[in-house]
Amino acid sequence: MATLQFLRANIQWLGAGLLLAFGSSFGQTFFISLMGGQYRAELGLSHGEFGGLYMAATLLSAITIIKFGGKADSIPARRLGTMVLIGLAGACLLMSQVVNAAMLFVAIYLLRFLGQGMLSHVEVTAIARWFAATRGRALAIAGWGHPLGEGILPAGVAYLLTVLEWRSVWIVMAIIIVAVIVPVYLLTLRGERQPQGTETAPELLTGLRGKHWTRAEVLRHPLFWWLIPVLMGSPLIGTSVLFHQAHIVEIKGWTLAQYTAGFPVYAAMSIITSMVFGVLVDRFSARAMLPFYLVPLGIGIVTLGLLDAPWVALVALGSIGMTAGAGIATVGAMWAELYGTKNLGSIRALSMAGMVFSSALGPGLTGILIDLGIAFDTQCLWMGLYCLAMTPVIVWLMRREG
Repeated sequence: MATLQFLRANIQWLGAGLLLAFGSSFGQTFFISLMGGQYRAELGLSHGEFGGLYMAATLLSAITIIKFGGKADSIPARRLGTMVLIGLAGACLLMSQVVNAAMLFVAIYLLRFLGQGMLSHVEVTAIARWFAATRGRALAIAGWGHPLGEGILPAGVAYLLTVLEWRSVWIVMAIIIVAVIVPVYLLTLRGERQPQGTETAPELLTGLRGKHWTRAEVLRHPLFWWLIPVLMGSPLIGTSVLFHQAHIVEIKGWTLAQYTAGFPVYAAMSIITSMVFGVLVDRFSARAMLPFYLVPLGIGIVTLGLLDAPWVALVALGSIGMTAGAGIATVGAMWAELYGTKNLGSIRALSMAGMVFSSALGPGLTGILIDLGIAFDTQCLWMGLYCLAMTPVIVWLMRREG
């Protein structure tokens, strides 16, 4: 009941965040890879060439977001979000016109930077700044846009590909962004949120040691560098599983339908877990909940490495969704708790770059290991055990900082 009341009272701000999260889908791996076979066939690219190109474009986007992520501190979310959405629509149009590998590289770079990078960054930064006492729930609800995109768009694209060629599908996506998402976003977010009641003004929300940290201070703080490899685990592993879905289906002896049946489970578990962790973050703090967020992923990926039964697809994708949902509510709130909200955009840009980097590294590194003869099942065991090993590390880090 309390959550419904909170939702009704803050629907326009939460709705704006949800739209940005949903719009980021057009730059996410799960969406771009839906038509990967078509790009490779038409442009004559091998699996390795396409994977390498994708990794390079994503790495460049990670570097770019470090430079431009700080704009979330100086440009109002209404204007910055609109600018990024329009740019993303342009990237979709460019994707529809690629005729060679160079154009494909530029198009993927723009999709990754504007979609996966900036839209997600603007959404989390704005929500974390707008809400204080209810930050966990706010991030969880706004973050529903991610699983909604993952649950809806694959089926939509699959249908469109039965009546349109792949280039036209990208044009349709550009039209959806400009004609639907942008107008609704502008209507929803008619101005910057003015916190009321239990919310503290954004400029007063300090971090550790009762101060607002600058980016330079964060870079000199050992805790930040300890947290980066912890936070890279989820995007690296999740992106690897999604990118190599065709390979997984082949080695497991599954049908594509058996594998894709896991995507609704992914979406549902992401939404449920984000709400659970959102409430717990508001009650106990993001720092207290962070040690638990990698545990579902670790268990699910170990299961994927050990077993071949079709139901394992549901477990694996469901576990990825659980950790993604937990991360939506926990990680975004954690940076505000640790370093304050005054420079949150520029600080989050650093961590966002690390997560984008890991989402590039995952498909490329796992692909190389497959080529070297190291089975993906074996890699899953390593990745799952890594997630589980990070739990005591996070506990130690949080206790170390008091």
